[in-house]
Amino acid sequence: MGIYSRLIFPRLFDWTMRSPSITRLRSEALSEVDGEILEIGFGTGLNLEHYPVHVRRLTAVDPGVGMTRIARRRIERSHIDVDLRVQIAEELPYEDGQFDCVVSTWTLCSIQDSGRAVSEIGRVLRPGGHYVFLEHGLGDDPGVQRWQRRLTPLQRRVADGCRLDVDIEALMRTGPFREVRVERFLLEGTPRIVGSMYRGVAVK
Repeated sequence: MGIYSRLIFPRLFDWTMRSPSITRLRSEALSEVDGEILEIGFGTGLNLEHYPVHVRRLTAVDPGVGMTRIARRRIERSHIDVDLRVQIAEELPYEDGQFDCVVSTWTLCSIQDSGRAVSEIGRVLRPGGHYVFLEHGLGDDPGVQRWQRRLTPLQRRVADGCRLDVDIEALMRTGPFREVRVERFLLEGTPRIVGSMYRGVAVK
């Protein structure tokens, strides 16, 4: 793992993902999560302050050593007891049906095998459990899609593996869920190439 991935990108990511519009979306997405919770792609821990006050324990995974280094400083200041592991989402080290809720925010774009990760999320959810997601991905305009596909190789280099062209809705609807609710929208003040958003809930 290079210096950029370990030291530079985590700080750039932390800075860019603290905008007021993104912060508001985090709070809205996490407002009703409950029970035993697993967060996929914990990153630098920016979701921590947006969990409801009754959430006192959280399990989390992230493959980035640089990300988790920053995250641990936030964990020390949080009221939530976080079990954070440096771990890929494609091979979750948890039992079937262990969690009531799984959360991911701006995460699936950077997972190498996102389909496998979604299958693992379904596996560790209990029957009736909820997967709450807030992601960016493939736009709904063909012209935007063409540019997203053209620019994804560059994006993956500068954003540590992030892809612009992941069809999040299709990914959810081919996953192991009996119900999927998805809302698509444009992140305010952001070009559609990077600001095409998906938010919703998938129920096992």
